[in-house]
Amino acid sequence: MIAQPSERLTFFTPETIEGAAAQLFDTGISAGFPSPTEDFHEQRLSLDEALVKNKDTTFYARVSGQSMIGAGLDDNDLLVIDRSLQPENNKIAVCFLDGEFTVKRLRVSDGEVWLQPENPNYPIINITQDNNFLIWGIVTSVIKKV
Repeated sequence: MIAQPSERLTFFTPETIEGAAAQLFDTGISAGFPSPTEDFHEQRLSLDEALVKNKDTTFYARVSGQSMIGAGLDDNDLLVIDRSLQPENNKIAVCFLDGEFTVKRLRVSDGEVWLQPENPNYPIINITQDNNFLIWGIVTSVIKKV
């Protein structure tokens, strides 16, 4: 079994700033042939308004580690986490496990809970009564820098 390095998540709370909205061109950006520029329809877009449904229960956390790269969660990505959502099988969750935070895919079957990494170099974690375990919140979005 491969030892799992510690993952650290840095948490932030959303701060809504009046008038802090970026411009949105609601035409779609072609990844194929260019479209005529006369089709642009400019609007304003607040990422908090677009990504945060429950402001009082939503947090941001930065990913540290490589265990979820197969799910598109890379080191230093910013996660949007909603603590009001119910944990369900196959959801990606931020969990508190034995004194540390980790982000994994939930696997629930026959009364057992497993934390499934999305990188074959990391082991699946079976949650038992011996673990200090809490599902802290459900990941709803990821924000990436390119």
